[in-house]
Parts: sequence; C-alpha cells; structure tokens
Amino acid sequence: MLSPYSNTQTYKTIGINLKGIPFGEEDRLITILTPEYGLIKVIAPGVRQHKSQLRGKTELFVVNELLISKGRSMDRLLQAETVEIYPKLSKHLGTLSASQYLAELVLSLALDDFPQVEFYALFMEHLRRLEEISVDSLNHSATIFAHLAQGVFHFLAIAGIAPQVHQCYLSQKILAPSLSDPQWRVGFSFEGGIIDLNLTENHQNNSLSQSYSKFKSREKIVSCVPIHRKLGAIELILLQQLGESNLPQVCDLFTVDHLPLLDLAWVNVELLLRHYAEYQSGKELKSAKLIDALSPLAF
Repeated sequence: MLSPYSNTQTYKTIGINLKGIPFGEEDRLITILTPEYGLIKVIAPGVRQHKSQLRGKTELFVVNELLISKGRSMDRLLQAETVEIYPKLSKHLGTLSASQYLAELVLSLALDDFPQVEFYALFMEHLRRLEEISVDSLNHSATIFAHLAQGVFHFLAIAGIAPQVHQCYLSQKILAPSLSDPQWRVGFSFEGGIIDLNLTENHQNNSLSQSYSKFKSREKIVSCVPIHRKLGAIELILLQQLGESNLPQVCDLFTVDHLPLLDLAWVNVELLLRHYAEYQSGKELKSAKLIDALSPLAF
C-alpha cells in the first residue's frame, strides 16, 4: 500500500465508513477506519447527487477498496470498489442502533494517522455478530445489550484502558462473586475497575499513591477513589466473562433460579461499561441513547 504521507499524489487503502456529514452543496465528508492508516477523513465529491456512482459506496458500514488523492487540507476520494456490506443491520432498530453505537465508540478510541489493524478487524467482527443475531433473539432486548457489552469491553481492551474486573483496583486482591449471598456487592470506579467494599478508608487512601501512578495525565489527584456503582454477583460474573472471544454460555454459569435476573444484569453491565468508556475517553456516546429506547431497564 502507498502511504498517504509519501511524495505520491494518490494512495490506496481499504476501509469501512464510520461517519458521513454533508460538505458543501454536493459533497460529503467521510470518516473511514482503515487498518493501515487508522481513521482518515476524505471528501467524497458529488455523492449527494442522485446520479453519483459513489453515492451508495459512501453509506455507513460499507467496506471499500479506495483510491484517494492527497490534498493540501483535505484528501479526496477518487474511486471506490465495494468489497463487503452489512445489509441486515438496517432491518432492525436494535442492530442498527448497536452498530452506530460501536462506530461512535471506535471514533472516540481509534487513532488517526496510525495503523489500527486490531480495531479494524474487531469492528468488522462485531458487525458480523450483530448481523447474525436471529429474529427471535432480536425480540429479546437483552441479546443486544449482551453483544454491546462485550463489544465495548473488547474495544476498551485494545485501547489499553479496560477496567480491572477480576481483582480489586486498589488492593489487587482477587474478588470472587458469591451467588449464594443475595446481598453480596462489589464497588466499581470509573477510575479503573472493581473495588473491594471491605477496604477501610485508610486502606484506600494508603493505596492511592500507587493506584494513581498510572494516571499521570490527571491534573489533580483527588483524596479518594470514588465508587460510582455497586454490582451484584451476577453482574460481576458477566463482566468477568467479557474478555473472552465469545459471549458466555449462561447455562454454564448460573442456575435456573438466576436466569430471570439476567435481562436486568445485561442492561446494567452495558450501561456501566458505556459510562466507563465515556469517562475514560472524555467523550459522550450520543448514539448510545438510541439503545435506551429498547428497554426501560436501567441502574
């Protein structure tokens, strides 16, 4: 592949469209995720005209082989050959909303002008998973929340900012959820992950100097790590499984008595990770609000 920063006037790449906004009277500004160059922005000339050959190729979640011309301020799209599309995503509000949500998350985490091979491959994989959700499962809103929760966790892991979910963020003690105790709880801080609620205030304060060594970019060190949420055993078990390649088989983790509680647990885990991602990136995931319309459940 030609580098967009070489002396040549054009370069080739493959990429998937994540965002498009009107530009001028007839053009569109497209943000594309590529494996070689990360996020790039290009002007697609004339695509808002009905007769434009590039019109359909600049829609969201279309994968194209691209020929791009370098410009002084903005690059321009010259040619696009579509290699993959995801037509089923737009057939259900849940999958379409989930795809837009994950795209916005990638836009907030992926880098410009730097290879993003893992982000690219992972985003394509999660779009395929959303397309493969059965119609029966789509009528069960918890399925969407489960897929989203794992997608968010995977992207956070690639970005190097996934929360600690197996050991206390402060003491590094392994925390094992207890399903036999309905009152069992663990704290969760958007600073870094789960927190043992049995820690004394002094223990927390004494751990701060080490815990905050990873956050040198913070302008101010607060006197105490805040606990933003409290999680039950079911929620923590689900959270601890999200780093795996596939969604957990709940029948292997829970008894029949726990199954009615899973819908609420998946909604809570997704919302927890959403707020964590927003806190870590400093950017609100506006498209995620569409997901909330799928279920009245919340924290």
